[in-house]
Amino acid sequence: MNFALYERPEGVETTGGVSVVYDLANVRAYFGAARVDGPALVWELVGTEPLVTHCHKVEGAALEVDVELDPAVEWIARCDRVEFPAGGVAYWHVHPGPGIRRLLHGALTIDSPDGVSTYRSEGAWFEGADQPVLATASVTDETAFVRVLLLPAAWQGRRSIRYLDPADDEKPKLQQATVLLEEPLTL
Repeated sequence: MNFALYERPEGVETTGGVSVVYDLANVRAYFGAARVDGPALVWELVGTEPLVTHCHKVEGAALEVDVELDPAVEWIARCDRVEFPAGGVAYWHVHPGPGIRRLLHGALTIDSPDGVSTYRSEGAWFEGADQPVLATASVTDETAFVRVLLLPAAWQGRRSIRYLDPADDEKPKLQQATVLLEEPLTL
C-alpha cells in the first residue's frame, strides 16, 4: 500500500477514503472527508498490493512510503502530536506499526540502526514497525511533531511505545503524546 504525506499550505478539502488531515493552525485532526481553509498536512493510504517497505521522495508528496499491512489483522490509523521540552529524550524504543512523522518546530535527532538524522521544522521521516529508534530533542528549544501511525487495532486506546531496555521504563518521560484521533481502517 502507498502511504504518503502531503503539505497543503493553502488549505485542503478531502472527499473521503483513508486520509488523515491535520489543521496546523487549530491543532485538530480529521479522518476521511474534511476541509481545512489554512495550512494543513494530509496523510493518505491507498492501494491493496502488498509491497516491501521503503522510503523515497516523490513529486507532490513531502514523503511517500510503501507499507505492507497484514490483511488478516484489523488496523487503525492514529494521529497524535508529540511534544518534547528542550533536551527531552525518547529512549531506545519501537512502535508496533509504521508511521510518517512531520516536525512542527524545534529539532529532533533520530538514531536508528540505519544511521543518525536530524530533522528541523517541516522535516518529515518514516519509522517502520518495530524499527528501533532513539529520539533526542534540541537542547535549546521545545520540539514537537505530528504523526500518523498505522497500528494493529489491539493497540487502540493504548500507548504504542515499547522501550527496548526495561530500565528505561522507570526513567522520567518528559515527552507528552496527545492522541487527536483513532479510526478503524478498511483494507
